[in-house]
Amino acid sequence: MTLKARLDADFKDAMKKKEKVRKETISFVRAAIKQYEVDNREEIDDAGVAAILAKQVKMRKDALADFESAGRTDLVDAYNAEIQVLMDYMPKQLAADEIMDVIRETAAEAGIEAGSGKSSMGRLMGSVMPKVKGVADGNAVKQAVMQFLG
Repeated sequence: MTLKARLDADFKDAMKKKEKVRKETISFVRAAIKQYEVDNREEIDDAGVAAILAKQVKMRKDALADFESAGRTDLVDAYNAEIQVLMDYMPKQLAADEIMDVIRETAAEAGIEAGSGKSSMGRLMGSVMPKVKGVADGNAVKQAVMQFLG
């Protein structure tokens, strides 16, 4: 079953079970997918759906910081619930030690040594991000690269 078909089936299931948060979250994702397909005049594949899901998660995580600083715990809770629903459809995310392994391997390939300072950050990030796209958060990768180069 494709990711798009799974979203459609889960949307119907959420409607039947009256799961409001799940239904609304999946509805937002389905709308984003439909918008992409209309804009680009092409059927989207699983990789494209995963990219849209990642973008939706990132948008919600970015908004969380603003809501927390404003003291809006109601919105924080709602967005955390939406993120949980979205994470069910995302590929398994890499753990911190797995990200560091990818960074070490990529640095060895590029000839970048640990502790070499921030001057190599752009080159290392540029090489690491394509390898972890979709399976690691960009901010987590950035922190790990800074720690590696530190």
